[in-house]
Amino acid sequence: MLKDLIMAGLLAVEDYIALHVLTCLVPAFLLAGAMVTFINRGAILYYLGEKSNKIISFPLAGVSSFLLAACSCTVIPVASGLYYSGASIGVVFILLWVAPAANILALTYTGNILGVEMVISRVVAALLMAFTVGIVMSMVFEKKRKVEAIHKDKAPQIIAKKELILILLILACLLLPNYFVRSGGYIYKVLIWAVTTLIMIIYAISVIEKARIKEWLRETWWFVRIIFPLLLVGVFIVGIIGRILPEAWIKNWLGGNSISASFFATLIGAVSYFATMTEAPFVDTLMKLGMGKGPALTLLLTGPGVSLPNWLAIARVFGFKKAVVYVPTIIALGTLIGWLFGNFIF
Repeated sequence: MLKDLIMAGLLAVEDYIALHVLTCLVPAFLLAGAMVTFINRGAILYYLGEKSNKIISFPLAGVSSFLLAACSCTVIPVASGLYYSGASIGVVFILLWVAPAANILALTYTGNILGVEMVISRVVAALLMAFTVGIVMSMVFEKKRKVEAIHKDKAPQIIAKKELILILLILACLLLPNYFVRSGGYIYKVLIWAVTTLIMIIYAISVIEKARIKEWLRETWWFVRIIFPLLLVGVFIVGIIGRILPEAWIKNWLGGNSISASFFATLIGAVSYFATMTEAPFVDTLMKLGMGKGPALTLLLTGPGVSLPNWLAIARVFGFKKAVVYVPTIIALGTLIGWLFGNFIF
Protein backbone atom coordinates (compact mmCIF):
# COMPACT_ATOMS: atom_id res chain seq x y z
CA MET A 1 0.00 0.00 0.00
CA LEU A 2 2.80 2.44 0.92
CA LYS A 3 4.60 1.64 -2.31
CA ASP A 4 1.43 2.36 -4.31
CA LEU A 5 0.98 5.72 -2.58
CA ILE A 6 4.59 6.73 -3.21
CA MET A 7 4.28 5.69 -6.86
CA ALA A 8 1.07 7.72 -7.19
CA GLY A 9 2.87 10.77 -5.81
CA LEU A 10 5.89 10.25 -8.09
CA LEU A 11 3.68 9.77 -11.14
CA ALA A 12 1.89 13.03 -10.34
CA VAL A 13 5.25 14.82 -10.11
CA GLU A 14 6.45 13.20 -13.34
CA ASP A 15 3.29 14.28 -15.16
CA TYR A 16 3.57 17.80 -13.74
CA ILE A 17 7.19 18.21 -14.80
CA ALA A 18 6.54 16.76 -18.25
CA LEU A 19 3.52 18.93 -19.03
CA HIS A 20 4.00 22.18 -17.12
CA VAL A 21 7.61 23.12 -16.43
CA LEU A 22 8.77 24.11 -19.92
CA THR A 23 5.69 25.83 -21.30
CA CYS A 24 4.27 27.22 -18.04
CA LEU A 25 6.71 27.59 -15.17
CA VAL A 26 9.86 28.59 -17.07
CA PRO A 27 8.24 31.63 -18.75
CA ALA A 28 6.32 32.41 -15.55
CA PHE A 29 9.55 32.59 -13.52
CA LEU A 30 11.24 34.65 -16.22
CA LEU A 31 8.26 37.01 -16.23
CA ALA A 32 8.39 37.37 -12.44
CA GLY A 33 12.09 38.23 -12.55
CA ALA A 34 11.51 40.69 -15.40
CA MET A 35 8.72 42.45 -13.51
CA VAL A 36 10.93 43.03 -10.50
CA THR A 37 13.92 44.07 -12.64
CA PHE A 38 12.41 46.22 -15.38
CA ILE A 39 9.11 47.68 -14.16
CA ASN A 40 9.43 51.01 -12.36
CA ARG A 41 8.61 50.37 -8.72
CA GLY A 42 7.30 53.91 -8.39
CA ALA A 43 4.76 53.29 -11.16
CA ILE A 44 3.56 50.06 -9.53
CA LEU A 45 3.11 51.92 -6.25
CA TYR A 46 1.30 54.74 -8.05
CA TYR A 47 -1.24 52.55 -9.87
CA LEU A 48 -1.46 49.36 -7.78
CA GLY A 49 0.27 50.09 -4.47
CA GLU A 50 -1.16 50.32 -0.97
CA LYS A 51 -1.78 54.07 -1.37
CA SER A 52 -3.50 53.80 -4.77
CA ASN A 53 -7.27 54.19 -5.17
CA LYS A 54 -8.80 50.74 -4.67
CA ILE A 55 -11.83 51.70 -6.76
CA ILE A 56 -9.39 51.81 -9.68
CA SER A 57 -6.68 49.31 -8.72
CA PHE A 58 -8.97 46.39 -7.76
CA PRO A 59 -11.04 46.38 -11.00
CA LEU A 60 -7.85 46.92 -13.02
CA ALA A 61 -6.27 43.88 -11.39
CA GLY A 62 -9.43 41.79 -11.80
CA VAL A 63 -10.05 42.57 -15.47
CA SER A 64 -6.41 42.24 -16.52
CA SER A 65 -6.19 38.87 -14.73
CA PHE A 66 -8.70 37.38 -17.20
CA LEU A 67 -6.04 37.66 -19.91
CA LEU A 68 -3.44 35.58 -18.05
CA ALA A 69 -3.98 31.88 -18.81
CA ALA A 70 -2.30 30.38 -15.76
CA CYS A 71 -2.92 27.55 -13.33
CA SER A 72 -2.75 27.97 -9.54
CA CYS A 73 0.98 27.17 -9.54
CA THR A 74 2.05 29.13 -12.61
CA VAL A 75 0.45 32.32 -11.29
CA ILE A 76 2.53 32.27 -8.07
CA PRO A 77 5.78 33.61 -9.55
CA VAL A 78 3.88 36.20 -11.61
CA ALA A 79 1.95 37.46 -8.56
CA SER A 80 5.03 37.42 -6.35
CA GLY A 81 6.92 39.44 -8.96
CA LEU A 82 4.15 42.03 -8.86
CA TYR A 83 4.15 42.00 -5.05
CA TYR A 84 7.89 42.56 -4.75
CA SER A 85 7.59 45.32 -7.34
CA GLY A 86 5.34 47.21 -4.94
CA ALA A 87 1.75 46.17 -5.68
CA SER A 88 -0.70 46.09 -2.78
CA ILE A 89 -1.58 42.84 -1.06
CA GLY A 90 -5.19 43.15 -2.20
CA VAL A 91 -4.23 43.56 -5.87
CA VAL A 92 -1.80 40.64 -5.72
CA PHE A 93 -4.33 38.23 -4.24
CA ILE A 94 -6.96 39.29 -6.77
CA LEU A 95 -4.49 38.26 -9.48
CA LEU A 96 -3.69 35.04 -7.60
CA TRP A 97 -7.37 34.12 -7.65
CA VAL A 98 -8.80 35.37 -10.96
CA ALA A 99 -6.01 34.33 -13.35
CA PRO A 100 -6.35 30.59 -12.67
CA ALA A 101 -10.04 30.60 -11.66
CA ALA A 102 -11.46 32.45 -14.66
CA ASN A 103 -8.92 33.26 -17.38
CA ILE A 104 -10.21 33.83 -20.91
CA LEU A 105 -8.89 30.52 -22.23
CA ALA A 106 -10.59 28.49 -19.50
CA LEU A 107 -13.81 30.48 -19.99
CA THR A 108 -13.83 29.76 -23.72
CA TYR A 109 -13.32 26.05 -23.11
CA THR A 110 -15.98 26.04 -20.38
CA GLY A 111 -18.47 27.62 -22.78
CA ASN A 112 -17.81 24.93 -25.38
CA ILE A 113 -18.47 22.15 -22.88
CA LEU A 114 -20.92 23.51 -20.29
CA GLY A 115 -22.66 26.41 -22.04
CA VAL A 116 -22.92 30.19 -21.83
CA GLU A 117 -24.90 30.22 -18.56
CA MET A 118 -22.05 28.54 -16.70
CA VAL A 119 -19.47 30.89 -18.27
CA ILE A 120 -21.35 34.02 -17.18
CA SER A 121 -21.82 32.58 -13.71
CA ARG A 122 -18.12 31.74 -13.51
CA VAL A 123 -17.10 35.29 -14.46
CA VAL A 124 -19.50 36.96 -12.00
CA ALA A 125 -18.65 34.56 -9.17
CA ALA A 126 -14.88 34.88 -9.77
CA LEU A 127 -15.05 38.68 -9.60
CA LEU A 128 -17.27 38.69 -6.51
CA MET A 129 -14.86 36.34 -4.76
CA ALA A 130 -11.82 38.29 -6.02
CA PHE A 131 -12.95 41.68 -4.73
CA THR A 132 -13.97 40.14 -1.41
CA VAL A 133 -10.57 38.47 -1.09
CA GLY A 134 -8.85 41.74 -2.02
CA ILE A 135 -10.77 43.63 0.67
CA VAL A 136 -10.17 40.95 3.32
CA MET A 137 -6.42 40.71 2.63
CA SER A 138 -6.11 44.50 2.61
CA MET A 139 -7.97 44.89 5.88
CA VAL A 140 -5.88 42.25 7.64
CA PHE A 141 -2.40 42.89 6.23
CA GLU A 142 -2.17 46.27 4.51
CA LYS A 143 -1.18 48.25 7.59
CA LYS A 144 1.54 45.76 8.48
CA ARG A 145 3.51 46.32 5.30
CA LYS A 146 5.75 49.34 5.02
CA VAL A 147 5.27 51.05 1.68
CA GLU A 148 6.88 53.98 -0.02
CA ALA A 149 4.84 57.15 -0.29
CA ILE A 150 4.14 58.57 -3.73
CA HIS A 151 4.31 62.35 -3.87
CA LYS A 152 4.33 62.83 -7.60
CA ASP A 153 1.56 64.83 -9.22
CA LYS A 154 2.33 63.18 -12.54
CA ALA A 155 2.23 59.44 -13.01
CA PRO A 156 5.77 58.00 -13.33
CA GLN A 157 6.87 56.08 -16.40
CA ILE A 158 6.06 52.41 -15.96
CA ILE A 159 8.78 50.83 -18.09
CA ALA A 160 11.21 51.65 -20.88
CA LYS A 161 10.06 50.70 -24.38
CA LYS A 162 12.79 48.13 -25.07
CA GLU A 163 12.15 46.38 -21.74
CA LEU A 164 8.38 46.44 -22.33
CA ILE A 165 8.95 44.60 -25.61
CA LEU A 166 10.99 41.97 -23.71
CA ILE A 167 8.19 41.47 -21.18
CA LEU A 168 5.66 41.11 -24.01
CA LEU A 169 7.88 38.46 -25.60
CA ILE A 170 8.04 36.58 -22.30
CA LEU A 171 4.24 36.80 -22.08
CA ALA A 172 4.07 35.33 -25.58
CA CYS A 173 6.19 32.38 -24.38
CA LEU A 174 3.73 31.87 -21.52
CA LEU A 175 0.41 32.41 -23.29
CA LEU A 176 0.75 31.40 -26.94
CA PRO A 177 1.33 27.65 -26.38
CA ASN A 178 -1.98 27.44 -24.48
CA TYR A 179 -3.93 29.83 -26.71
CA PHE A 180 -2.89 28.22 -30.00
CA VAL A 181 -2.81 24.55 -29.01
CA ARG A 182 -6.09 23.46 -27.46
CA SER A 183 -6.00 19.87 -28.68
CA GLY A 184 -3.44 17.45 -30.02
CA GLY A 185 -0.06 16.44 -28.67
CA TYR A 186 1.88 18.40 -26.08
CA ILE A 187 4.79 18.53 -28.51
CA TYR A 188 2.98 21.28 -30.45
CA LYS A 189 2.92 23.45 -27.33
CA VAL A 190 6.63 22.80 -26.87
CA LEU A 191 7.37 23.81 -30.46
CA ILE A 192 5.50 27.12 -30.08
CA TRP A 193 7.22 27.70 -26.75
CA ALA A 194 10.63 26.95 -28.30
CA VAL A 195 10.11 29.38 -31.19
CA THR A 196 8.84 32.21 -28.99
CA THR A 197 11.58 31.59 -26.42
CA LEU A 198 14.28 31.69 -29.10
CA ILE A 199 12.93 35.00 -30.37
CA MET A 200 12.86 36.35 -26.82
CA ILE A 201 16.47 35.26 -26.15
CA ILE A 202 17.76 36.79 -29.39
CA TYR A 203 15.98 40.05 -28.62
CA ALA A 204 17.28 40.16 -25.03
CA ILE A 205 20.89 39.52 -26.06
CA SER A 206 20.69 42.07 -28.88
CA VAL A 207 18.93 44.93 -27.08
CA ILE A 208 19.19 44.64 -23.28
CA GLU A 209 22.41 45.53 -21.47
CA LYS A 210 24.34 42.56 -20.06
CA ALA A 211 24.21 43.95 -16.52
CA ARG A 212 20.42 44.19 -16.73
CA ILE A 213 20.16 40.64 -18.09
CA LYS A 214 22.25 39.35 -15.20
CA GLU A 215 20.03 41.21 -12.73
CA TRP A 216 16.93 39.76 -14.42
CA LEU A 217 18.27 36.19 -14.27
CA ARG A 218 19.35 36.67 -10.65
CA GLU A 219 15.82 37.75 -9.69
CA THR A 220 14.37 34.85 -11.70
CA TRP A 221 16.57 32.34 -9.90
CA TRP A 222 15.41 33.71 -6.54
CA PHE A 223 11.80 32.88 -7.44
CA VAL A 224 12.76 29.42 -8.76
CA ARG A 225 14.71 28.60 -5.60
CA ILE A 226 11.93 29.74 -3.27
CA ILE A 227 8.86 28.40 -5.09
CA PHE A 228 9.67 25.41 -7.31
CA PRO A 229 10.64 22.83 -4.62
CA LEU A 230 7.40 23.47 -2.75
CA LEU A 231 5.35 23.05 -5.92
CA LEU A 232 6.88 19.60 -6.41
CA VAL A 233 6.16 18.63 -2.79
CA GLY A 234 2.57 19.81 -3.15
CA VAL A 235 2.00 17.92 -6.41
CA PHE A 236 3.44 14.76 -4.81
CA ILE A 237 0.98 15.02 -1.89
CA VAL A 238 -1.94 15.67 -4.26
CA GLY A 239 -1.05 12.51 -6.18
CA ILE A 240 -1.26 10.51 -2.94
CA ILE A 241 -4.59 12.12 -1.98
CA GLY A 242 -6.01 11.29 -5.41
CA ARG A 243 -5.05 7.67 -4.87
CA ILE A 244 -6.66 7.46 -1.43
CA LEU A 245 -10.06 9.05 -2.11
CA PRO A 246 -12.65 6.61 -3.54
CA GLU A 247 -14.22 8.00 -6.72
CA ALA A 248 -17.71 6.66 -5.93
CA TRP A 249 -17.63 8.31 -2.50
CA ILE A 250 -16.77 11.68 -4.06
CA LYS A 251 -19.62 11.47 -6.57
CA ASN A 252 -22.20 10.61 -3.89
CA TRP A 253 -21.32 13.68 -1.84
CA LEU A 254 -21.62 16.13 -4.75
CA GLY A 255 -25.27 15.57 -5.62
CA GLY A 256 -27.78 18.43 -5.37
CA ASN A 257 -27.18 22.04 -4.36
CA SER A 258 -26.92 21.76 -0.60
CA ILE A 259 -24.42 23.75 1.43
CA SER A 260 -22.59 20.52 2.25
CA ALA A 261 -22.28 19.59 -1.44
CA SER A 262 -20.86 23.03 -2.22
CA PHE A 263 -18.45 22.79 0.69
CA PHE A 264 -17.25 19.37 -0.37
CA ALA A 265 -16.79 20.53 -3.98
CA THR A 266 -14.82 23.52 -2.71
CA LEU A 267 -12.67 21.27 -0.56
CA ILE A 268 -11.92 18.92 -3.46
CA GLY A 269 -10.90 21.87 -5.60
CA ALA A 270 -8.81 23.40 -2.82
CA VAL A 271 -6.63 20.34 -2.21
CA SER A 272 -6.48 18.94 -5.76
CA TYR A 273 -4.40 20.24 -8.66
CA PHE A 274 -6.14 21.12 -11.93
CA ALA A 275 -4.17 22.52 -14.85
CA THR A 276 -6.11 25.30 -16.55
CA MET A 277 -8.87 23.93 -18.85
CA THR A 278 -8.79 20.44 -17.32
CA GLU A 279 -11.50 21.38 -14.82
CA ALA A 280 -14.27 21.74 -17.43
CA PRO A 281 -14.32 18.13 -18.73
CA PHE A 282 -13.90 16.81 -15.18
CA VAL A 283 -16.89 18.85 -13.96
CA ASP A 284 -18.92 17.84 -17.03
CA THR A 285 -18.35 14.18 -16.16
CA LEU A 286 -19.45 14.69 -12.55
CA MET A 287 -22.55 16.67 -13.62
CA LYS A 288 -23.63 13.78 -15.82
CA LEU A 289 -23.35 11.58 -12.72
CA GLY A 290 -25.66 13.85 -10.72
CA MET A 291 -23.57 16.72 -9.36
CA GLY A 292 -25.60 19.91 -8.87
CA LYS A 293 -24.88 23.12 -10.81
CA GLY A 294 -23.91 25.00 -7.64
CA PRO A 295 -21.15 22.57 -6.62
CA ALA A 296 -20.15 22.39 -10.30
CA LEU A 297 -19.58 26.15 -10.38
CA THR A 298 -17.63 25.95 -7.14
CA LEU A 299 -15.38 23.21 -8.50
CA LEU A 300 -14.86 25.14 -11.75
CA LEU A 301 -13.53 28.04 -9.66
CA THR A 302 -11.58 26.38 -6.88
CA GLY A 303 -10.26 23.46 -8.98
CA PRO A 304 -7.87 25.60 -11.02
CA GLY A 305 -7.97 28.58 -8.60
CA VAL A 306 -6.27 27.02 -5.59
CA SER A 307 -4.44 23.78 -4.84
CA LEU A 308 -2.25 22.25 -2.18
CA PRO A 309 0.95 23.25 -4.03
CA ASN A 310 -0.55 26.74 -4.28
CA TRP A 311 -1.08 26.87 -0.49
CA LEU A 312 2.50 25.89 0.23
CA ALA A 313 3.98 28.35 -2.25
CA ILE A 314 1.84 31.23 -0.95
CA ALA A 315 2.95 30.47 2.61
CA ARG A 316 6.56 30.43 1.48
CA VAL A 317 6.49 33.59 -0.66
CA PHE A 318 3.95 35.79 1.12
CA GLY A 319 4.10 34.38 4.62
CA PHE A 320 2.27 31.70 6.59
CA LYS A 321 -0.27 34.14 8.07
CA LYS A 322 -1.40 35.29 4.63
CA ALA A 323 -1.94 31.70 3.50
CA VAL A 324 -3.91 30.98 6.69
CA VAL A 325 -6.25 33.89 5.92
CA TYR A 326 -6.46 33.44 2.14
CA VAL A 327 -7.21 29.72 1.89
CA PRO A 328 -10.09 29.58 4.44
CA THR A 329 -11.53 32.75 2.88
CA ILE A 330 -11.59 31.07 -0.53
CA ILE A 331 -13.13 27.90 0.92
CA ALA A 332 -15.84 29.90 2.72
CA LEU A 333 -16.59 32.06 -0.33
CA GLY A 334 -16.59 29.07 -2.68
CA THR A 335 -19.07 27.25 -0.46
CA LEU A 336 -21.34 30.30 -0.24
CA ILE A 337 -21.17 30.99 -3.99
CA GLY A 338 -22.00 27.37 -4.85
CA TRP A 339 -24.99 27.32 -2.53
CA LEU A 340 -26.23 30.76 -3.63
CA PHE A 341 -25.96 30.16 -7.37
CA GLY A 342 -27.25 26.59 -7.10
CA ASN A 343 -30.40 27.59 -5.24
CA PHE A 344 -31.20 31.09 -6.50
CA ILE A 345 -29.50 31.68 -9.87
CA PHE A 346 -29.52 28.45 -11.91
